[in-house]
Amino acid sequence: GRVAVRPAEPVAPDAAIAVKTAARFVSRGGEKLDHALARTGIDVAGLRCLDVGASTGGFTDCLLQRGAARVVAVDVAYGELASKVRDDARVEVVERTNARDLAPIDPPADLGVMDVSFISAATVLPALARSVRPGGDMLVLVKPQFQAGREAVQKGGVVRDPVVHAACVAKVALAAVELGLRVRGVVRSPLLGPAGNREFFLWLHKPEPGGAS
Repeated sequence: GRVAVRPAEPVAPDAAIAVKTAARFVSRGGEKLDHALARTGIDVAGLRCLDVGASTGGFTDCLLQRGAARVVAVDVAYGELASKVRDDARVEVVERTNARDLAPIDPPADLGVMDVSFISAATVLPALARSVRPGGDMLVLVKPQFQAGREAVQKGGVVRDPVVHAACVAKVALAAVELGLRVRGVVRSPLLGPAGNREFFLWLHKPEPGGAS
């Protein structure tokens, strides 16, 4: 096909026309999180949020558009966050920070979200949990290609076996339970990762002292 860049571009009567709509978020991550929030019914409006592995800021952008009061955006890199997100007064940017070494934020977050690559989400989970208040929730994106052993990763870095997918989610869920968190559910991401990997959100809850929700 051909891209039409002028409003007056001549078009054949029988031409198949596709209109490219503007992206809602600064990255595809926003679409993933938006789907997970809709499926879990988590209302972000007015919440203090923590985004671990913020990168370009797709998750943070989604949280802001859903009415978050504040978002602490943490990433190991520097200068990755889109200016639209960085310049929002509700965003506190924490860069050049390994999430595993993140000190508990004060005040703690009502909701923590996480999307990390080249590392198991289970290894970062303790730091995320420390920064979420009792009674708060977490949505952790599980990427099997970074959870599974090398023998399970096929050519191109893709994990296709549903059994391996389930095992990877279970591994992170077990790590969460060992931290005293509760597993509320699993949501399959509507979008594949860049290489074609299936991804999953693990919905976790940090109970109040004494076990109350």
